[in-house]
Amino acid sequence: MIEIIEDGESWRRAISKFPARDFYHTWEYHSISKGEGELPVLLYYEEENRAIGIPFLKRSISNSEWFDLTSVYGYAGPLSHNIDSDFDNTAYRKALLSFLREEKIVSVFSRLNAFIPYQNEILNGIGEVETLGPMVSIDLTEDLEEQRRNYSKTTKRYVNRLRRLCNVVKSSSREDIAKFIELYYGTMDRVDARAGYYFEEDYFYRFLESKEFQTDLMFAQLKDTDELICGALMIKTNDIVQYHLSGTQREYLPLTPLRILIDETRIESTQEGRRHFNLGGGLGSQQDSLFYFKSSFSKNIRDFSIWKCVVNAKVYEDLCDSKRAEISKGTTLEESNYFPLYRLSSA
Repeated sequence: MIEIIEDGESWRRAISKFPARDFYHTWEYHSISKGEGELPVLLYYEEENRAIGIPFLKRSISNSEWFDLTSVYGYAGPLSHNIDSDFDNTAYRKALLSFLREEKIVSVFSRLNAFIPYQNEILNGIGEVETLGPMVSIDLTEDLEEQRRNYSKTTKRYVNRLRRLCNVVKSSSREDIAKFIELYYGTMDRVDARAGYYFEEDYFYRFLESKEFQTDLMFAQLKDTDELICGALMIKTNDIVQYHLSGTQREYLPLTPLRILIDETRIESTQEGRRHFNLGGGLGSQQDSLFYFKSSFSKNIRDFSIWKCVVNAKVYEDLCDSKRAEISKGTTLEESNYFPLYRLSSA
């Protein structure tokens, strides 16, 4: 009942059946994102005239015969065809759990995508769906003036000023990609980001080379000096636009030039006939300064949710017991919401 797809050609053919999909579901993004020892897999299911596909990264668990599944960075979760709000997932639930047990999968984790319909219906009764916090999006089906009316007064003022000072330019030259990497790394240094946010340089180049989704590398360029002071990667797939990564020169932070790149993207994307422009949420899904910056563009708020499923409870607890034995003093697994707990860093 469940087919496991691991090659790019079959993956692309399978997800082409799903009208609502995002770049986070593509073979290309999984190939770009996978770490050492991680294998991109798509679990594909058909039932009469219905289909479901969920992409993952498959990981082996050290010193064991077991594996687990996790999602790429971003918003993934299940894709579907001919599923609606009345979908009875009983057959799918049985088939999926049976498959996972046969494949020696201990646990499954995925970040979900609020712009892909019926994900909760598909996952009903399979583990747990947990809402972590709000995220902000711009409704591109509204006319441009209505979108702008939803801006805060502060954002309107900054965008007006930035339009006087800057041009917005797009580029795919290797020289400009290198400039963006410099801006991005500088921003990660400034916010003391975790190591996982320091992507290899090849990661950025492969985005611009992808044929499975459109990457707009955008810069705010000072009119007086032609200096590139802010850059962003905006990723477009069908109806959905995702603000992915950005970087700003330190001395221009008070100007917040990212605002003009968001403004330009929502104008272009509306004219292209797209429907959703997702800005994301705050750091760690908190309602922090980053969240409030994003919410200055729109009051359209959606929930960001994750899916967690323990497939084999006994093995899961055994692995957690092993982690408890090595965890640093003063910390217990029970104090953490991390999933799966046995992969919690002991540092």
